[in-house]
Amino acid sequence: MTRFCKLSAAALLLLAACSSAAEKAETSASTSDAAAAVGGQEAVDDTVSQPNVVRVALGSKDHTTLVAALKAADLVSSLANAGPFTVFAPTNAAFDKLPAGTVESLLKPENKLSLKTVLHHHVTTSALDVADLTDGQLLGMVDGVSETITKKDGATYIGGAKVIASVRASNGWVHVIDGVLVPPSK
Repeated sequence: MTRFCKLSAAALLLLAACSSAAEKAETSASTSDAAAAVGGQEAVDDTVSQPNVVRVALGSKDHTTLVAALKAADLVSSLANAGPFTVFAPTNAAFDKLPAGTVESLLKPENKLSLKTVLHHHVTTSALDVADLTDGQLLGMVDGVSETITKKDGATYIGGAKVIASVRASNGWVHVIDGVLVPPSK
């Protein structure tokens, strides 16, 4: 090969390599942009690690109302973060005990602030196993109002709602409860 041909071939290889690197960078940027558009920590696809409190709720057929409320209140990202959190998670049946139309009303965009207040009243910023909760203990909830823990006949209650199951999450605890904690009117 002549020197010119060798230089031309080298130039073509260099252009192809640069083009390939540019395409990879563009694809990588597009993928990152797409992930950012989907959400933050809650958008991470991780089926190996212990689930966070949001993923625990998402994986439960008994918490579809709670998940819908978390989405409507834009709280999914907050609860997917490192925490620690203890979430007292009402079941669908617990929400069904509320007066007719309450859930539907809270899920309306114009009632987002009220919905956030109700949901914040179900979260404390500590990782507390049910065994850590003691009779008469006051728990400060995210909304700034406390709830009282009651122990009776081997069961644990918060604000009158019974803890019926507990699940450890990567960022805290989810305690399934049979009632909705209603914050006092201000």
